[in-house]
Amino acid sequence: MKIEMEKLEEIVKTAGAMFMNRKSAGEISQKGKADFVTAVDMQVQSYMQERLKLEFPEIQFMGEEKQNGNIDFSYPVWILDPVDGTTNLIHDMRISVLSLALWGGENIELGIIYRPYAEEFFYAEKGKGAFLNGEQIHVSTAKTIEEGLIAVGTSPYQKECAKENFELFKNIFVQCEDIRCLGSAAFSLACVASGRLDGYLERGLKPWDFAAGLLLVQEAGGEVTNYKGENICAVEISDIVAGNGNIGWNELVI
Repeated sequence: MKIEMEKLEEIVKTAGAMFMNRKSAGEISQKGKADFVTAVDMQVQSYMQERLKLEFPEIQFMGEEKQNGNIDFSYPVWILDPVDGTTNLIHDMRISVLSLALWGGENIELGIIYRPYAEEFFYAEKGKGAFLNGEQIHVSTAKTIEEGLIAVGTSPYQKECAKENFELFKNIFVQCEDIRCLGSAAFSLACVASGRLDGYLERGLKPWDFAAGLLLVQEAGGEVTNYKGENICAVEISDIVAGNGNIGWNELVI
């Protein structure tokens, strides 16, 4: 199956331009506690689904804003988060991204994360490295957590985990240089892949949150596990610990 990155880039960047529509960003519905969807989410997903179906009719489609019960993961599937960082979008924080991954039936074969505000196009293909706007990227060279800038995700849909989460964050904070909370799992993973962050962790992420970022980090030389240090499946809900290979789950969680 031939996938042209140039074609995907054109499709993704066209969709990314929709992030700039502040009127649509203000058309908000609530799916659950602290869980929102805007007209931008729906417009981006509708456009992406239509274009991907037109260009690659044989590939299934999984999106955050649709029912996905009929997908057969033994065959290729696009995995889309139309807007990762919807709450950021609502507040015009400009830390929201489009995340697109291609599941090949056994592994993630391709991942794209696009941040339209800065025109940052991150992408990776399995076995070919990770790139930002055409330049190869690598994880950081920090050797210990004391050198590390670490991002955390608060798992806002699981506030029953707040006590456990913030005790862990405190433990990390007192050891590392500082912590960040970007409000976008996909962008946090892209930042680990590009060496801006030295690690990132969050509980209960959905495949569309982390599938593209998983491949980006791996192809940039880093590692991604769950909170037990085990490999994860990109099409299952998972806790995520991403690091540069020196700073990883054994320093961030234990």
